[in-house]
Formats: sequence, structure tokens, C-alpha cells
Amino acid sequence: MDSEFHKIRRLPPYVFEEVNRLKAKARAAGEDIIDFGMGNPDMPTPKHIIDKLIETARDPRANRYSASRGIAGLRKALAGYYARRFGVKLDPDKEVISTLGSKEGFANLAQAITAPGDVILVPNPAYPIHAYGFIMAGAVIRHVPSGSPEEFLRRIDQSARHSVPAPSAVVVSYPSNPTAQTVELDFYKEVVAFARKWGMWVLSDVAYSELYFDGKPPPSILQVEGARELAIEFGSLSKTYAMPGWRVGYAVGNARLVGALARIKSYLDYGAFTPIQVAATAALNGPQDCVADIRNIYKSRRDVLVDSLARAGWNIPSPPATMFAWAPLPEAFREMGSLAFSKLLLEKAGVAVSPGIGFGEYGDGHVRFALVENEQRTRQAGRAIKKFLASEAPAPAQKPSLVRA
Repeated sequence: MDSEFHKIRRLPPYVFEEVNRLKAKARAAGEDIIDFGMGNPDMPTPKHIIDKLIETARDPRANRYSASRGIAGLRKALAGYYARRFGVKLDPDKEVISTLGSKEGFANLAQAITAPGDVILVPNPAYPIHAYGFIMAGAVIRHVPSGSPEEFLRRIDQSARHSVPAPSAVVVSYPSNPTAQTVELDFYKEVVAFARKWGMWVLSDVAYSELYFDGKPPPSILQVEGARELAIEFGSLSKTYAMPGWRVGYAVGNARLVGALARIKSYLDYGAFTPIQVAATAALNGPQDCVADIRNIYKSRRDVLVDSLARAGWNIPSPPATMFAWAPLPEAFREMGSLAFSKLLLEKAGVAVSPGIGFGEYGDGHVRFALVENEQRTRQAGRAIKKFLASEAPAPAQKPSLVRA
């Protein structure tokens, strides 16, 4: 009775909790922490969405159980969004399902399609649920290095050839959390061809598809001919409409996969509160200038962060998409790893970031900044980091002498 439960044993200690504990301790001591850690949008939800929530909540009938697949109006609105945005026509009854955020949908689909011992190809670094959703379902994860989309494509075929049994699914996620990388449609064409060759499913996460800054809008894998034969795509309204706590996401694509997810969900939930689903429908069908406004706020914050860090002597790539910046550790601190660096940055500069090791072993040379502080606070963080880098850089290791004593 004292042994830990099997599924809990398969989950490692939550890396981010160490930084969160230090943040809480510092704040309890009255310290001002500039927090770029969690990707928790801080902007208000647009007024017309809130108004629709309030209007619907006043209807006594709205308090009853909802539908786990999502109300018909929301599923039609999601299909309409895909038609407008990607030119993809979906059947709202068979190829669309609403979820309690994209994370819940992803984890429950993993439960639906995975048998113990199944091999799943997952990019690394990646959003933790992409691996741990399948680990909780009993799968074996084959981590595929994803330092770039090109590297990922090179390595997945090798991973498939050397996996026993052969992989049953592959996960892709662009724009990427945490790396902020984006891809063109040709990338998805190669992924679809690869999956067809090996007879596997594709799970695509596009939660940040509307947060892009410098180029054309990111594509969907469902734009590839034949993709719906083997792919499902997950998305969310959390970042697009500043609705994170509302927990509204979706899965669209292959009817068999959507049906499997619906079967699992029918045993677990009754769907989101109906007024939330109605308000989400209003978000998708209503004016979209709010999406551009939210995108522009993140772009401004990105520019200020990159500039402030450069002034501090820490040059990082400017992210083309998402609400994150993926920052290589400063040269002088690379030997200590991302967790130790994140703790030191919090202690000495009062700035919180997410250690890259929390997204997988190949993320350990980076930290992630979430663009959730305003421009003034971001500049303040830059000044604190400049002082930190100037005063806390470890002394360079001495080279061994070539002269014998």
C-alpha cells in the first residue's frame, strides 16, 4: 500500500514547480517578480464575447447539462472558421468536436487510440502534454529531436525504422510551443507522405495558428490532399481571443479519430457550460478585429523583449509566431543548464522564466519567455537582467596546464 501508483511513477517531478515554489517564496517576502514563466494571457476577453456569455447565462435553460461533442452551433462555427481560414471544408457532425481546451482533447484522444506498449513519435522539445498524454495512456515515447523542422523531418523516418513495434502515431506542433518555429505547407506534405508510408496517425497541434507576426498565416495539415485520411488537428480559443480560463478548444479532421475522442468524452464530461460554448460561437462568427489587436500586442511585446535583452547583452532570435521567445542560455551560463540558470535569474534579478529542460532533454540549453508582461515591465526586466549578467557570470574555467611540475 505504500508504493506509488504505476501511472504516477511514469510522470517525472514537474520541473516548473521548482521555479514556481521560488516565485511564491519571493512574493511572500514582498519581492516584485517580473514573471515571464507561464503562458497565461493577461489581456481582457473582447467585450462582445463576454456580453454573449452574460446574455446566455440569464436563460434558465442554459444551466442544464450541455453536449460533450459541443453544441451544434459551435461545431458549425468551427467548420466555418476552417473554411474561411484554410479553405478546408469539414462536416460539423463527423469531423468536428469541441473540447475543454486543446490539452484535454489531446490527452483523451491518446487514451482512445493507445494500447500499452504502442510507440509514439513526439518532437523534443515540445509542450509536455504531447508526450505525457500518451505516457499516461501506457505508450512508449520515441523522442525526435526538433531543433528545427528540417531536423525533425530527417529524424522521424530514422526513428520509425528503428522502433519495435512500428510507431502508431506521430505528433507535430507548429507554430511551436516552446520554440516558436513555424512551417510551410510543404512540411505537412512530407509528414502526410511519411505517415501514409508507415501506416500511422498524425496528431497536429495548431493552438498558436493566429499568433503570427512577420510572414503569412501558418497553414493547417488538413490543407494537404488526403490528410483527413490519417490526421486530426487540435486548436484553442485561449490565445486567439484571450479566453484561457474559459477552456474552449477543438479537434477537427479524420472522422474515425474524432469519433474515438467523442466516445471517450461521452463517458467523462458533458461539455463546457453552454453559455461558454455560445460565447465561443460568437467569437468565431463575430468581428475578427480583436484577433488582430491581440496579435499586435504580442508583437509589440516581442519586439520590446528582444530589444531589451539585446541591450542587456543577451541576443536571442526574434520569434516569428506564438506568445513565446525561445532564448539560448547566455554563453557564460550554458554549463549550468536551464533549471539552475532559471533559479539564479529569479533569485538575483527577480525575473521568472521557464527552464527549457521542462520541455524535454533537448530543450536544456534554452529558457522560454512568455510574452505576458507589458512593455514597461519588460524594459524593467531587461535592466535587471543586464545587471545580473554583468555581476553573476561564472568565472571561466581554467585550462589545464601543459607544463608538468
